[in-house]
Amino acid sequence: MRLGIHVIEFTVPSGPAGIAPELAAVARAADAAGAARLSVMDHFFQMEGFKPATDPMLEGYTTLGFLAAHTTDVQLGLLVTGVTYRHPGLLAKIVATVDVLSGGRAELGIGAAWYEREHLGLGVPYPPVAERFERLEEALRICRQMWDPADDGPFEGKHYRLAETLCSPQPIRRPPILIGGGGEKKTLRMVAQYADACNLFAGDKDQVRHKLDVLRGHCDALGRDFAAIDKTLTYRPSPEAGTTDEFLRDVADYAALGIDTVIVVPPGDAPARWVEQVAAPLVPRLADL
Repeated sequence: MRLGIHVIEFTVPSGPAGIAPELAAVARAADAAGAARLSVMDHFFQMEGFKPATDPMLEGYTTLGFLAAHTTDVQLGLLVTGVTYRHPGLLAKIVATVDVLSGGRAELGIGAAWYEREHLGLGVPYPPVAERFERLEEALRICRQMWDPADDGPFEGKHYRLAETLCSPQPIRRPPILIGGGGEKKTLRMVAQYADACNLFAGDKDQVRHKLDVLRGHCDALGRDFAAIDKTLTYRPSPEAGTTDEFLRDVADYAALGIDTVIVVPPGDAPARWVEQVAAPLVPRLADL
């Protein structure tokens, strides 16, 4: 099993001036630990219900560019981009840019979007859920076409029309696509058809087993190799110092179900220290699961 680190808070004690130094330290610590992936959220406002919407929240792809400059090995992505946030042609160009500047380490994490307040707050259109899923599927097709050096022709969809899908420079490698969410009819079907990874949430292990079985069924129906998809799991609350043995016993059950990568979340006030002291020792122990 591999370890991912997902930063969702930027509430360092020193305020806005301290965010960049702390993130740079997180990036260096994640690289040094041998973490498989480092991600941040893609939101305009902090998530209500977790923390106040007024808490600090950075723009996601600008942040990935910064993290790319402070890392050499770890894969970089957002968990996850809402399809409504950026036109998919621009999104494909942004992710390709991160990939080029990071030496081939970008990932596209994407989903149908859900946070209505931030859309309304910044005047970003928030269509009904059925339309968001239609847009998600078209965005996936557009990104795959733009990252195909043999096809820079037009794209004609219901919601998006591109006269050209030119993307130069091309990514160093085609960025892997992660689709977030566990919807059984649409989301997991799109994982089987378009994605390299999925993301589920820790909790009821029988439910996780069921979601993986549903994904396997979609893969079988589409002729896709289920084993080729990286099954990631966001695990919260994350372990603290002194609780890592309990955490490892718990995630061993998920590994047995077929989860490949467990994603943990550092605290907002001192994430770099947590990565060094808590997350880093987990990497070799998880590798044995």
